[in-house]
Amino acid sequence: MSESEFAVVGGGVVGLSIAYGLLCKGKSVSIFDENDNALRASRGNFGLVWVQGKGAKLPEYAKWTRQSARAWKLFAEDLTQESGIDLHLQQRGGYSIYLSEQSLTTRAERLYKLKDHLGGDYPFEVLDHNALKKEEPQIGPKVAGAILHHEDGHVNSLLFLRTLAQVVRIKKARMITGSPVTSIEPVAESQSVPGGFCVQTSGGEMHHAQKVVLCAGLGSRTLGKSLGFSVPIRAQRGQVLVTEKMPSFINRPSDEIRQVDEGGIQIGASAEEVGPDDRETLDITARLAKNAIDQYPALAQASLVRSWAALRIMSPDGFPIYQHSQQSPGAFFVTCHSGITLAAAHASLLTDWLSSDNPDTYSDFRFPSFNFAEFNFKAFSEDRFDA
Repeated sequence: MSESEFAVVGGGVVGLSIAYGLLCKGKSVSIFDENDNALRASRGNFGLVWVQGKGAKLPEYAKWTRQSARAWKLFAEDLTQESGIDLHLQQRGGYSIYLSEQSLTTRAERLYKLKDHLGGDYPFEVLDHNALKKEEPQIGPKVAGAILHHEDGHVNSLLFLRTLAQVVRIKKARMITGSPVTSIEPVAESQSVPGGFCVQTSGGEMHHAQKVVLCAGLGSRTLGKSLGFSVPIRAQRGQVLVTEKMPSFINRPSDEIRQVDEGGIQIGASAEEVGPDDRETLDITARLAKNAIDQYPALAQASLVRSWAALRIMSPDGFPIYQHSQQSPGAFFVTCHSGITLAAAHASLLTDWLSSDNPDTYSDFRFPSFNFAEFNFKAFSEDRFDA
């Protein structure tokens, strides 16, 4: 039976970011990843490193997101140094664009309240149509204005996923792919066995680890319940369109439209409560295309080259879940729908907690490099759903 200090179950962006951070701390790590017919959120994401609006109902999430966004530059530089791959990270700000004055005003009011909760430290501007036109000359006449948040940005998401997978191998992670994990069983400590967990796959692989981090997206539901987690997650479908490569004409990304480094325009993103159904639909494709043309009329002449649908992993309130099992100490459940944005925090701050001798001290846990003096990590535990 093979052994490691940590078994990371899930080989998407969340699992690979955590594995990378643990490897950087000198831990031995085994990564278990399902086969290619799995419902993979990581291959369908929009590629944003996004702060704007996150945490409007939970300031702790705003702090966590901002900390991760601030850490992204060094995170990307480290990955590029290890791999030689440029991730094309840009963090020059990003927009939420609105076609009506009322929706722009409503959004601005919410962000001003969040800014107050954060003590005034939340760098955004409200741009009317003329101000936005100076920043984005190709914006259309139907646009009322936008919120520009200066901490937002984007990255080449497929290169990022590929780079993570490459770098964890460089750092000697053991990769077990192609066979889903079928069980994770606590191992009773004895003179010959140091406790921990036995991880078994459908291919017959048996592996022993001192700790297990379950971040397998929708696949966490069955495995998590056996370890004592409630796993309150659901699938939410999002659809995305991509155009042909075009000359550069969008200076900053928005939460609906961005021009990637290769030149294509990525258009999204719907939020559909349809369960585990990742099929594309013509009505959503049409709606996304119309909205994009309303914002940037030049897109009316662009050819679509591909589209896809993928499933977000959503908690009841939309915020991440970081939970240590009381039933099976040493087992952790990690899930979020912003795996790209939070990757830098997962690779650094979260691995401090996973490596801790006292992971149950949520309220008292202090991350050594965290920039915000007041921060209650317990806000992200499953306990909040019991209230």
